[in-house]
Amino acid sequence: MFLENTVNHKEQFGWIEVICGSMFSGKTEELIRRLKRAQFAKQKVEIFKPAIDTRYHDEMVVSHNANEIRSTPVPAAANIAILAQGCDVVGIDEAQFFDDEIVRVCNDLANQGIRVIVAGLDMDFKGNPFGPMPALMATAEYVTKVHAVCTRTGNLANYSFRKTDNDKLVMLGETEEYEPLSRAAYYHAMRKDQESSPQPSPKEREV
Repeated sequence: MFLENTVNHKEQFGWIEVICGSMFSGKTEELIRRLKRAQFAKQKVEIFKPAIDTRYHDEMVVSHNANEIRSTPVPAAANIAILAQGCDVVGIDEAQFFDDEIVRVCNDLANQGIRVIVAGLDMDFKGNPFGPMPALMATAEYVTKVHAVCTRTGNLANYSFRKTDNDKLVMLGETEEYEPLSRAAYYHAMRKDQESSPQPSPKEREV
């Protein structure tokens, strides 16, 4: 449960909130919603995203529903620690693309009294925990897992299935490259891909 409040106002520490889920689940939408509420409350807010994410805009964090908020693209997590000084709230989108240093950066900011809101994919296209996200979820005070709707069954989806033949871990894309699938649909899709992929000949297996 996400409570978004504190009881002991004398405590000078902040906290970490993680918003996770598959692609098309509304992670960035929820991140923008929380950040805009903080801006409306006249809090000093800074938003960061990895510099490699230029799908919609070089500087804006943009959701699939076209909601947007201005951000600062950074090449590495260490840059966030420098640029976030003096903030009340720090937002970080696509956290899975950052190096493991992002975990220390987020905890250091929270220890300085800053509210840190992080959004990212919890699993990669192979269904494995993605980058620093597991460690961020473990150290966060609040974790919100959002779901997409499976394009094949209509059930809740928590897997990001890659439709293209590309085995690179990091591949930016949208609906042409990815679709959200339920556990059952993802299992059947992965099995179908394995069955259709060319099998090595006996001689190739011996090498």
